[in-house]
Amino acid sequence: MGSGLCKKKSVSEPEEEPAPKRSLVLNLTRRGLKEVPAEVWSQSDLQKLNLSLNCLQSVSPQICVLKNLQVLNLWDNQVGALQRLRVLFLSRNKLTEIPEELGQCTQLQVLSVSQNQLRSLPWTLSNLQNLNKLNLSSNNFSQIPTCVYSLKSLVFLDLGWNLLENLAENIQNLSELRTLILEGNHLSSLNKALCNLRSLELLNVDFNDIKDVPQEFHQLTGLRRLACHPLDSGLHIFHNPLLKPTKEVLEGGLSALYSYLRNPA
Repeated sequence: MGSGLCKKKSVSEPEEEPAPKRSLVLNLTRRGLKEVPAEVWSQSDLQKLNLSLNCLQSVSPQICVLKNLQVLNLWDNQVGALQRLRVLFLSRNKLTEIPEELGQCTQLQVLSVSQNQLRSLPWTLSNLQNLNKLNLSSNNFSQIPTCVYSLKSLVFLDLGWNLLENLAENIQNLSELRTLILEGNHLSSLNKALCNLRSLELLNVDFNDIKDVPQEFHQLTGLRRLACHPLDSGLHIFHNPLLKPTKEVLEGGLSALYSYLRNPA
């Protein structure tokens, strides 16, 4: 009685197939698309979307619903909006590389790729001659990418919390820099070429391995004081194992430091 309610599954009855995992990568290259298909916006797990070699003239604001999207390839379309792009934030995306095509966004003025896993930048970024603010902090750069030295309009450059061990002489090419952040790296010394950046108003080299500073350092007359607060202008050089100048010299402030460098004992 009631046996129909407790019918056991036949041994030969096939198990239900597990639901297929949603694709993390969608390749829509060379489809002649004039707009992004509506069904793309429902792919909430999508991490990489390739829309290259199509006829797109714009990308819907719905792109924002793809919360997991890490890589968007729009190479060789007609998306004028990207060519007119002024500000681009790509921070905290676990990026290991930047596409070469970004160098086509020649109107960019602000670019932030902080908190990723970058070790290099493509040479094509040297085309970004209108760029004036560049944030490369919290990545894995062991040296300043070569393309950066070509960005002559930079006034702000943040390379804090990377793996830098030295500065190349090419740093002097960035003569318009007013803010240079190098804190949290592995610098043991400062190249005297740095002293040619006479426009610097904020230089942060806190939390490095610096043991001394070049004698020419007093030429950085745009630095007005020794600073402690991260947002303060001036020279941030504390939290280093300095041998010269000594701690006592630094206690006298920036003027004491510059006097020491002009007339070393």
